[in-house]
Amino acid sequence: MWCARQGWRSGRAFTLDLTRPVAAFWAKGEDRMTVCFTTDRMLRFGDCDISGTAYYPAYMNILNGVVEEFWTHIGWPWHEIIWKERWGTPTVHLSCDFSKPSFFGDKLTFRLTVLKVGKSSLRLAHTVHCGDEHRWSVEQVLAASWLDSHTSMVWPEDVKAKLESLMGPAEALERRPVGGPQAQT
Repeated sequence: MWCARQGWRSGRAFTLDLTRPVAAFWAKGEDRMTVCFTTDRMLRFGDCDISGTAYYPAYMNILNGVVEEFWTHIGWPWHEIIWKERWGTPTVHLSCDFSKPSFFGDKLTFRLTVLKVGKSSLRLAHTVHCGDEHRWSVEQVLAASWLDSHTSMVWPEDVKAKLESLMGPAEALERRPVGGPQAQT
């Protein structure tokens, strides 16, 4: 259900802002988007609170590791671009929706999709599942940045070409709010 106010769903508070819906996707709709990178992570003891439930700051650290692994996968490992080329990809926007809790010992599957490549930015969608169960979704924007001057930079041509090659067809991108399935019309 789309909603532009605070409310309740399944006993949990939620807020959806229709002025900028998060571009994530649901398990049922993943075939509509091109997932370009998938990796698994075990939820470890140190990632959880005293009850064994995933602690959200640890989720952000795990997500950062997934993004670092993605950059290595496409040929630009952070240890090379940071130390040798002196540029990086800091996160400048992050929007998350946690659908169900995860617990110590869960094997989480992270699916990363390139949504948009800008002049110096990259918009990613992530979905995280445990088996077939959707756990959380993320929209993330990275910015190409010179490390010494802390200023934005244009993507190197080869990097931009690689990122653009990972995008699916534009008509396949379907924007849905994170927080619940879109109402059928």
